[in-house]
Amino acid sequence: MSAAASVTIDPAGALERLGAELPNLFDARARTREAVAARREALRELRLDPAASVVLFGSWGRGELTRRSDDDWALLVEGAERGGVGPEPAELAAALGGDGARGPGRSGVFGGRIFCDDLLSRIGLDADSNANLTRRMLLMLESQPVAGDAVHRRCWEHVLDGYLEDADRPFRPPRFFLNDLIRYWRTICVDFVGKEREGGEKWGIRNAKLRTSRKVLFAAGLVPLLQTHRFGREERRGYLAAQLAAPATDRLAAAFLDLGARDAGVRALSAYDRWLGVLDDPERRAELESLTKETAHVSPVFRDVRRHATELHRGLLVLLFDTPLLPHVREHGIF
Repeated sequence: MSAAASVTIDPAGALERLGAELPNLFDARARTREAVAARREALRELRLDPAASVVLFGSWGRGELTRRSDDDWALLVEGAERGGVGPEPAELAAALGGDGARGPGRSGVFGGRIFCDDLLSRIGLDADSNANLTRRMLLMLESQPVAGDAVHRRCWEHVLDGYLEDADRPFRPPRFFLNDLIRYWRTICVDFVGKEREGGEKWGIRNAKLRTSRKVLFAAGLVPLLQTHRFGREERRGYLAAQLAAPATDRLAAAFLDLGARDAGVRALSAYDRWLGVLDDPERRAELESLTKETAHVSPVFRDVRRHATELHRGLLVLLFDTPLLPHVREHGIF
């Protein structure tokens, strides 16, 4: 192991090593483990094509499952788009939703087949729709297989290697991957306003998630990519594979520890933990879901969430701008 690799903290278990009181995060992780095991058992008798994997996204991949989390699932298929790859989505939905769990959202991003080659071959082209971009990014940043694990891993590595194919300059972030990640974050932000202008429902909770969960998703991808300035080409791949396979909050906790910002990390992730407590509380979550842009300012719950989001934001700014990461943010984060 090189000197650079030896000073980079392993993300596995980093949240525990941070030393913060994070009851909601740890409860969510335990709930996620139990739910993943239940989904695996539910799919045990399902006839799955050898080239397919059943994958859950979002809070499942982050290890942050709450009692109201969606089952954002997809059948991930190795190779190019084609017919005849089973099971059928309706059969899979029945197997996954047999216990009354919530199904995928109405956006159409999940709940069907995703062909791995489409994720990679369409990057940046006209065919790279918002749905394709979202599927690709969530595969890399927060996905959890519950059947066909080897297929999931091969597709995951296929996309990672596609991002790194032209990244031949050592000791700098892979710009292709970095730019696509930043594009995804900006797309999330722009789409939020687009949905608002269309009179989209649940403004309060969508705004709260943009300030918290979505920001953690982005930061937990951004920081490891920037940290690759420490590595040569071969080491960079191994580092990213280890980092991006870990839950987002472990990646961030590892970075706070590694870069000498433990106190900021405790404050930021404690605030995030309080947000998860709101999200898992049926009454407070229901209030957020009922709020509009015009009514949010009078809601005590929304004001609390804003405070938690501000504390999280401040901690992430410390990580990016008040640690040795700053020169790399300045060099690669904008232009």
